[in-house]
Amino acid sequence: MKNNIGLRREDISRYERRVPLIPAHVKELIREHDLTFYVQPSSIRVFPDSEYLAAGAIVQEDICPSKIVLAIKEIPISKLEPGKAYVFFSHTIKGQPHNMPMLKKILDLGSTLIDYEKMTDEQGRRVLFFGNYAGHAGLVDSLWAYGQRMKLLGVRTPFLKLRQAINYSNLTELKEDVKQIGKEIETKGLPAETGPFICGFFGYGHVSQGAQEIYDLLPAVEVSASELAETVEKGYYSLHRVYKVVFKEEDMVRPKGDFPFDLEDYYCQPEKYYPVTETYLPYLNVLINAIFWTPRYPKFVTRAFLEKLYAGETRPRLQVIGDITCDINGSIECTVRATDSERPVYVFDPVSGQTIDGFEGRGPVVMAVYNLPAELPLESSTYFSQRLKGYVPNLAEADFQQPFEKIKLDPVVKRAVIVYRGELTPDYKYLAEYLKDIKSENS
Repeated sequence: MKNNIGLRREDISRYERRVPLIPAHVKELIREHDLTFYVQPSSIRVFPDSEYLAAGAIVQEDICPSKIVLAIKEIPISKLEPGKAYVFFSHTIKGQPHNMPMLKKILDLGSTLIDYEKMTDEQGRRVLFFGNYAGHAGLVDSLWAYGQRMKLLGVRTPFLKLRQAINYSNLTELKEDVKQIGKEIETKGLPAETGPFICGFFGYGHVSQGAQEIYDLLPAVEVSASELAETVEKGYYSLHRVYKVVFKEEDMVRPKGDFPFDLEDYYCQPEKYYPVTETYLPYLNVLINAIFWTPRYPKFVTRAFLEKLYAGETRPRLQVIGDITCDINGSIECTVRATDSERPVYVFDPVSGQTIDGFEGRGPVVMAVYNLPAELPLESSTYFSQRLKGYVPNLAEADFQQPFEKIKLDPVVKRAVIVYRGELTPDYKYLAEYLKDIKSENS
């Protein structure tokens, strides 16, 4: 099994077409590091089986000869095998309830789990991510949703010409479409009912940057959070432009006491701060949520606020919330469930708390597709593979029979080992608390 790497097919969704390593990089790794790749066949993968065969991989159902198994999304419990080292986005580090049985099974099997999300450099920065592509797809899907919602409300906008991101053949085609809509806005303008068109972005990391990259293909003008109310109320805008506000932490919260805002203090003691985002929301047409959030931090869009907003006699400006972060019951209280590319949006009724797929109903349209980068599988896979390939030889050479403290893994990889041979590693012992009530599959 030494130097054998397995690439399993993705089966979490028929829309999950991404791969951790593209054929060109598999070929490079075989040539330069004498690795053997076993690739499970797939009818939906963005790169067909024939390209992996041409690269020198062995394409077969059984990838048991591989000691390392690479994937993108969660692996079904029934597919996990004893003693393997699995590398994928496990979505377990927050103790996510839906994935605790999977984590328990990996422990019971004496296997190893390495999570891409926790592969970080010495400064704690992630080295592997799809965030920018999540931003690309999430922004387009949100503008597409806005066009559809406004059409239902009797207002036709240029955004009606957008398609959902998954319906573009590639990122270049998507960008060209956005540029054309931008030209139409510049020359013909937006309907007065939508003006000024303002998109707010919570956060400024990779996800937000990816979303803004697409938004900036429109004739976009940035205004600060402090300028937002004046821009709308005093008419300091043009219907031939779109506007954006990028909210940073100091815009989103205020200290509870008589002391100045301090970013590190907020990160360490968020309970000392209260949210103020709801003062800005009535001025936005679309909100893009792109922040990292845990329950320690405030809620930024509450059900109570939305109930009040949608109870008025006039139609609220805020019609779409694109929750790219997609924390269920997290910082955005109307994100009560995730969606997929087949049914990407629902309307959240803030009075009843119920949701209905589509664009019609009382309350905001919520776009909460849980695997947005999969809507741009070619570019996102190529980008990810380029970053991952450098760590693969070290993974293949590592002796997983060694004790954890002695195994010679790249520090970036070692920081991401959640489970090692059936035991939680020191940095992830806290997950035991979330596993207490999870029974073994065979119990």
